[in-house]
Amino acid sequence: MTSTLLAAAAALLVAAAACLVAVRRRLLITVEGVSMQPTLRAGDVLIGRRAGLRALRAGALVIVERPDPSGGWPAPGTGRPRRWMVKRVAALPGDPMPAAVAACAAGAVVPPGTVVVLGDNRAASIDSRTLGPVPADRLLGLVLRRHRPGPAARPLAPPDAGTGVTAPVRRRWVLRHARPCVHK
Repeated sequence: MTSTLLAAAAALLVAAAACLVAVRRRLLITVEGVSMQPTLRAGDVLIGRRAGLRALRAGALVIVERPDPSGGWPAPGTGRPRRWMVKRVAALPGDPMPAAVAACAAGAVVPPGTVVVLGDNRAASIDSRTLGPVPADRLLGLVLRRHRPGPAARPLAPPDAGTGVTAPVRRRWVLRHARPCVHK
């Protein structure tokens, strides 16, 4: 009887730990701004997961740190609150540098430890065309799903926008709470 209770308690503890790990890897983001239109609109709720550079592929939507207004990356531990933006992966390390970014970046290929990101609405986006390749340590995660409140809900399938980069179609997932994510 005691061994059965101990086994049940151990199983419950393992299940609770697994849930905690899974929850800590998930992200909830509310879209603000127009840089990812028509794919994403203000008010869309995104579900993401923490991911590193190895988990990315061209066309995926990612959450990256927003640079300072001066265009530079803030030093870690400065006390500045971190702000995030959503962009599309255009090129990974070792890939040829996209023509839209080549004028801003040195070299013909994307450097190791960086990723090239672009907004779908090129006219209103701060992305690798102005920032250059984004360092991997500024990457928060990968967007998994989107929910657009109201009758406009649809799967996440953006137009090509002339880049040759598209994203996979994913089912939407309804959420009730999210924290803001600014992207521009």
